[in-house]
Order: sequence, then C-alpha cells, then structure tokens
Amino acid sequence: MHRVVVLALEGVIPFELGIPARLFAGVRSPHGEPLYDVITCTLDGRPVRSNAGFAIAVEHDTAALAGADTLVIPPSADLGPIRDRGVLPEPLRRAFDRIRPGTRIVSICTASYVLAAAGLLDGRRATTHWAEAEHFRRTFPRVRVDPDVLFVDGGDILTSAGAAAGVDVCLHLIRRDHGSAQANRVARGCVVPPWRDGGQAQYIERPVPEPASADTAGTRAWALERLHTPLSLSDLAGHARMSVRTFTRRFRAEVGTTPGRWLTAQRVELARGLLESSDLPIDDVAFRAGFGSAGSLRQHLRAVIGVSPAAYRRTFHTGRTS
Repeated sequence: MHRVVVLALEGVIPFELGIPARLFAGVRSPHGEPLYDVITCTLDGRPVRSNAGFAIAVEHDTAALAGADTLVIPPSADLGPIRDRGVLPEPLRRAFDRIRPGTRIVSICTASYVLAAAGLLDGRRATTHWAEAEHFRRTFPRVRVDPDVLFVDGGDILTSAGAAAGVDVCLHLIRRDHGSAQANRVARGCVVPPWRDGGQAQYIERPVPEPASADTAGTRAWALERLHTPLSLSDLAGHARMSVRTFTRRFRAEVGTTPGRWLTAQRVELARGLLESSDLPIDDVAFRAGFGSAGSLRQHLRAVIGVSPAAYRRTFHTGRTS
C-alpha cells in the first residue's frame, strides 16, 4: 500500500492539512480495499497550533518520514525565517534527512517555501500562491517560478498554488497513480471538478465584468459536446454572439487561458480517458478527440504528459472495452 505522510508544521492551515487524507482515503481497489495509507505527523509528535485558533493532535513524529512513499507539506501561517530569509530551521533540516531517496514530495500553497529553503527546488520550475510569487522569486532566485499555473509536476517533486490547488494536485496524483476513472470518482465524492480549466490568473483580483455580457460558460459547454469536430476561434465567438476580439478577451478573463489552449487541454483529457477505458485504435482515439491524426495526438500528449499514446495506454488502461 502506498503510504502518504502529511507533515503539519506550527501554524498549519487546517483546510489544506485535511486535503490529502480526504482525497487519498477515497481511492479504493475494485474489491474495496484502500490503495493509500495516510498518516499525519509533526516534527516532535506533539500537537501543533493551527492558524484557526485550535491545536492539531497527531500520533506520529518525523520517524514516519522514513516510511513515506509520498510526503505532503501543507502551508503554515508561521513560516518565520523560512519566508523571511530563506533559511530552513535545524529541526526541519533534520526531518528532511529522514526522507528516503525516491520519496515523492508535494507542497501545497506557500509550503513551497519549505522545499525551496531545503534546496529541493534549485534549478526547477515550481509554483506557489500568486500573491507570494514575486517575494518567492526574490528569496529563491535559483527557482524558476511559474505563477500562472495551479500546480507543477516535476516528477518526484510537485508544487501547487493556493488552497484549493491542493485538491487539484492530489487529484492529479491519483490520476497519475491509478488513472482518470479513480480520480473522477474521488472528485465526484468530494463534489469538486476532476480538473479545473486555466491557471491562477483567473483568481487574481481584477475588476469584475458585467455577468450578462461576459459569460462564455455556455460556449464552453457547447464546445465540450463537439470536441470531435473542427472548432475555430470564429466558431466559438459566433456561438457566443461576440466578435473574435471580444470573445478572446472575455474568455481569458474568465478562464485564465486562451480559447485555443483550453480547447487543446479538453481534447487531451478526452483522449486520455479513451486510452484508459477503451481498446480503440490510436487513430480512432485521435479522431474522436478532435486531433484528426495519430501524429497530432502524439505531439499534444507528449507536450502535456511527456509520453506517447501507446505508452500512456500501457500504463493506465483499465481493461474495459469501448
């Protein structure tokens, strides 16, 4: 069983602390057996205060880190010298020494400061809460900060943006470990979307447009029903009854990305589902997902997840037929 260890630091934020246990605990085998074991620890095994006026009691100290397959660090409102000077306190440094090689490490929100202070993000692309991105970049100039995404998957190290992006990255890990069907089932149980469109840009404070004149949701829903057909920017704007320029501007304001990138992301997700759940030839998967050819599907799938359609199917195929 895959063990997930959650490290709660002093000043931990309760919402993010609860995300890993809530999501990973919902992943079950076809026989109903849990596929993850989630435990929570603190640096010394004693309770830590949260930033919400109550303490968190745990049953484990950092000895648990030696048995972790995945380590998740939620954010703390009291990062002290980690945030101020990029310095990792000695107790936390000793805790990191307990982590065995090959352990997957995940930060939620500003817990990315902890990973950066430990030197784990040097030379890597990473993200954090958009409001902290500039400060993070100044504090850790060796880290390639991307403030526009909900999470960054670096393979063995993943960083995510603020609060609910912790849900996004945990669902992503479930999808990576056990396929989209499991991730979708867990998401439905938690009444959250299996994935969110766009990036952090959609959550940065900006003047709110008039709802009656800025909604592209209907066109997005319309497009999702027609992913197998060619859809141009003019088609999308025409359905929304807007000019191309107006539609593009409002789409980006609402979704945080361009219509073209959003459309490609939806087609990739559809193709992934078909590769997992059907025995359709790759050419047919490409056609149904709107890519037109296996070559185009291969190019886009590699760009998103770094593998070919055939390799993805070998890893995630569920054995069901179309």
